Amino acid sequence: MTRSVCRTRRIRRSLRASGAGAAVLLALSACSPSAGSEGGADSAGSSDVSGQVTVFAAASLKESFTTLGEKFEQQHPGTEVTFNFGGSDSLAAGITSGAPADVFASASPRTMATVTDAGATAGEPSTFVRNQLEIATLPGNPEGISTLKDLTASGLKVVLCDKAVPCGAAAQKALEAGGLELTPASYEQDVKAALTKVELKEADAAVVYRTDVKAAGDKVTGVDFPEAAEAVNDYPIAVLEDAPNAGAAKAFVELVKSGEGQRVLTDAGFRTP
Repeated sequence: MTRSVCRTRRIRRSLRASGAGAAVLLALSACSPSAGSEGGADSAGSSDVSGQVTVFAAASLKESFTTLGEKFEQQHPGTEVTFNFGGSDSLAAGITSGAPADVFASASPRTMATVTDAGATAGEPSTFVRNQLEIATLPGNPEGISTLKDLTASGLKVVLCDKAVPCGAAAQKALEAGGLELTPASYEQDVKAALTKVELKEADAAVVYRTDVKAAGDKVTGVDFPEAAEAVNDYPIAVLEDAPNAGAAKAFVELVKSGEGQRVLTDAGFRTP
């Protein structure tokens, strides 16, 4: 992977961004014997990483990955991280349909498998965090919701993620663990859309991730429930096989998995693998 930094594609991007002279200097420093790959994402030396890196990531990663993107750009001057956040299933479908991306971070192994089964990852994905469900209610929890069963009460407007996306599949697993059936007011395409329904007071409650409740601050109140322990989601990440900027993609994944990256993620409410 170290030699990939010398690719013409990388130099062309630098030419457009900074002019021919800067591109030559970048290429020379990237190919020099001192520009090794041992420094990882925490290294201040970043001559071997440049250009744009495009990351497709589960909606629940929005806040933490945005922070990590800013850190990455600071550590690697001349880079730009572009994110596409959304439901993991739709992101996986986009990748397998040929959407250009460098990194995929999914909210479940099942959705990552859609990409790996298509031969679209460069190597095996690795789990970098875990996430657990929580009930998001209106601020102050005016309906007095304290259990998952409470969501089945008549007249209560509850929203869930679509069953095809990881947060929806996890919610269904938790309901099954509790022997419960719930017909929601709506199914939303990703976890942020479900949370927004509560934030806008268009729903009384939603089953979302603990990280999303934390990110919402005082806009919602979180309620833990024991069935969530039966539906913990592993989050895998991988560099993509056809990554336009494989060197930067690898460096971004290294940052996510580094001590610094894990601190950002755990501060957001994620659990370590």
